[in-house]
Amino acid sequence: MVDNVVLLMWSYFIIAVILIVVVLCLIQKSRLNKYKKQIEMLEREKKLITSVPVLNELSKIEAIMRNDRLEEKHQEWHQRFEDIKTKKIAKISDMILDLDYLFDQHDYMGLTYNIPKIEIEIYKIKTKAELLLGEIKEITLSEEKYRNIITKHKATYRDLIIRFNNDKASYDIVRKSIELQLENIDKRFQEFEKYMENNDYDEVAHIVKALDEMINNMVVVIEEVPNILLLSKILIPKKINDVLTTYKKMLRDDYQLDYLNIDYNITQINEKINNILDKTKVLNVEDSLFELKTMIDYLDSLFNDFDNEKMSKNILEENIALFTKKLNRVNEVVGDIYNQLDNLRYSYDLSDEEIKDLDTINNNLKAITLDFNVLLENKQNKISAYSKLNKELDQLLIRLSSSEVSLDDKLESIGSMHEDEIRAREQLEDLKELLNKATVKIRSYKLPHIPNKYYIELKEASGAIKEIIKELSKKPIAIKILNIRVDTARDLVLKLYTTTNEMVKTAMLSEMAIIYGNRYRSLKNQVDQGLNNAEVSFNKGKYKMALETAINTIDLVEPGIYQRLLSIYDNEQN
Repeated sequence: MVDNVVLLMWSYFIIAVILIVVVLCLIQKSRLNKYKKQIEMLEREKKLITSVPVLNELSKIEAIMRNDRLEEKHQEWHQRFEDIKTKKIAKISDMILDLDYLFDQHDYMGLTYNIPKIEIEIYKIKTKAELLLGEIKEITLSEEKYRNIITKHKATYRDLIIRFNNDKASYDIVRKSIELQLENIDKRFQEFEKYMENNDYDEVAHIVKALDEMINNMVVVIEEVPNILLLSKILIPKKINDVLTTYKKMLRDDYQLDYLNIDYNITQINEKINNILDKTKVLNVEDSLFELKTMIDYLDSLFNDFDNEKMSKNILEENIALFTKKLNRVNEVVGDIYNQLDNLRYSYDLSDEEIKDLDTINNNLKAITLDFNVLLENKQNKISAYSKLNKELDQLLIRLSSSEVSLDDKLESIGSMHEDEIRAREQLEDLKELLNKATVKIRSYKLPHIPNKYYIELKEASGAIKEIIKELSKKPIAIKILNIRVDTARDLVLKLYTTTNEMVKTAMLSEMAIIYGNRYRSLKNQVDQGLNNAEVSFNKGKYKMALETAINTIDLVEPGIYQRLLSIYDNEQN
């Protein structure tokens, strides 16, 4: 048994060792395959460098070499390519051979270190080869490239000549300059052909660049010069003349226009126009059209300013009349208040704050009046423009309206005091009458007993009415206190009047119920006893208790008696 266990353990151990060995072999094989692929890739990259078509492009250069400069470049490029082939590529080949050796030795650390170094070297050499090829192609493709550019420029040039010749009169003072520039462009085309014939592409590049600038400038010149001359020599001078004519006429009509600075601005415009014309003569039209259009816009805006001044003059006259009327009315109202201020103080208890508010309104009106007089003086002396005076008048109107609102609030407050006094006197008479009705009613029905609570309410109501009379007799009247007195008296009198009506009604109903129930006394002792209790409560002034006792007693023999009694009571009252 023990031998079997030992044998089994040895079997597992051997299997484990075999598995470990297999796994290690697979890992090593995988790493070797990876490095092998990297080495093969580096070899391919090296061959791609040597396959760059530099020699083919150099042979094209040899076919077009017609000057010393190009021959020198050809030799330089050939030398650089030979250097790449013989030195750089050879160095990479040696490095790759070293990688093969390291691969055979299974030197993974050495492979890991050297592969990136070779990749960097290959990248450097590849970049140099591509740069060299680009420089060579710059020459080999130059003829086609520059021919295409010049073909487009010639088409544009012919179009410019046609447009210029068809409308030479529009170019006026610039005509000679344009003709000279067109001749220069034509000479440049001839120079281009000459240097292209000699394959001198350095000079060709300079000529093409110069032609590009000259033709682009001429496109702008041919396009904009007619408009520049039209604006600067005809339209703007005409507008300036119209502006000055209108300006002088308005000055004669006493308009104040200094704020427009017209003389200075027109002098500046004339100077700018002269500068633009000077630049245009040498075919420099940059921003000229924009500046001229800005001048046109400014001159047009002056006519709007003139129209605004004319309209402002008419509006100002109307607004001054309206403002004067409104200011006089407000000043008149304030004057009336100050004339009655002593009476108002005597009649009503005006607070110091209310008097201060009136003084503030009055001072504001004085300041507005003073500023308005200054405005009228400026208008009379032609010191300010009408548009400016209108704006100032608008501000004065805002200030006046604000003072008017404050004044209306104060008038409403004072008027409210007077109305409260009148209303208090009217309500006093109403409350007296209502109190009298209550006392007459309580006397008209001879109640066997009146509760003390009723006399307390009567005293309170009478005292409240006396307080109203007392406040009304004061000079000045404290309106707030008066209103409180009126409200208090109204509540107390109404309460007394309601109490009187309810007590009399309850007493009458209870008496009616007792009298009505007497017919049933002999029927039941319980009815007789209930009515006796009701009489006792009635004589003590407990009318509600008497009514409830009588009704409940009569309900024993005649249900619904309370509603019939109410109906009888209502009919009697009506």
